[in-house]
Amino acid sequence: MELLIRSTAPGSTPGSAPASALRTATLARLLADRRARSRRTALTVAVLTVLLLGLLAASVLLGGVGRVDPADVLPAAFGMRTGLADYMIFRIRMPRALSALLSGALFGLAGALYQRLIRNPLATPDIVGISAGAGAGAATVLLLAPALPFGTPLAAVAGSLVLLGLVYALSLRGGLNTYRLVLVGIGLSGVCTAYTNYLFSLADQHSIAVAMRWLIGSVNGADWTGVSTLAVGLAVCVLCAARLGRPLGSMSLGDDLATGLGTSVPAARVAVLALGAGAAALATSVVGPIGFVSLISGPIAARLVGADRAFGLAPFVGAVLVLGADVLAQNAPLISPVPTGVLTALLGAPYFVWLILRRRPGATS
Repeated sequence: MELLIRSTAPGSTPGSAPASALRTATLARLLADRRARSRRTALTVAVLTVLLLGLLAASVLLGGVGRVDPADVLPAAFGMRTGLADYMIFRIRMPRALSALLSGALFGLAGALYQRLIRNPLATPDIVGISAGAGAGAATVLLLAPALPFGTPLAAVAGSLVLLGLVYALSLRGGLNTYRLVLVGIGLSGVCTAYTNYLFSLADQHSIAVAMRWLIGSVNGADWTGVSTLAVGLAVCVLCAARLGRPLGSMSLGDDLATGLGTSVPAARVAVLALGAGAAALATSVVGPIGFVSLISGPIAARLVGADRAFGLAPFVGAVLVLGADVLAQNAPLISPVPTGVLTALLGAPYFVWLILRRRPGATS
């Protein structure tokens, strides 16, 4: 390491020895800090992975009513049993657990993308109205055309993308301003909520009950088709997010400096907005708008490994939150069974209030 420092300070003289020693000590501290943070990140990922596997096992073993011989659980999870074990484990519990895990990862990724782009831990696809757009689209099908094949997920995705297009178009005035983007999103979110409430006023009680269950967010009724959709979608979103990591990093330095570094800021901004909306819409189309997961995954990840590394950890945190909430929703005494979204709201709302209270006035990140 000293050789490295000497090579970076050519022409050093005996009188510059104290400055060289200071640079050496500073570099040594930076390297030690980087190694410590890398170890902390690796340890956190390992702990979250073990926690996810434990929650997955708990969801499959304990989920819902009906008991299966423990010796049949593992073979049944891979489709190697027939009868009751196959029905309970392979057709009901495994799709439910995997849907919770994958949708949570997508919600966490969507929130981290928006929070890093807007540089605000309170910015999520929910705040700019993506979930409200999905809810309005899904409510339209659930209440007016419930027999339409694949109507609910397709309408949810369409509603999200249409709302994102409107928010983006109305926010453009002399360039995109993220503050204006959030305000326009909040306004249009209110419009979508009013439209959904109007649909409820026209529907019968049974349709309202079905629609309300979906709008709260629930993985009940998940199937392997939904799991496949979420798995493919998550893989594509992660690959796209990895490609956008460098532009996002340069944009965190400011638009002017990012442009100077070769980043096309408008194109990168549109790509991040579309990717975050797509990830949130995809998860919402399968399990409904499970609240607060995209909001709190990023801040929790930042507290675990630091703000600059939270982007990669947020999907892990989101997966743990939704899967853990679903295990509680199925098995917690006195309250179960309840929709998973009820548990995430109970856990997320106090954390959201705490985030607002601890923010310094004028803080942007």
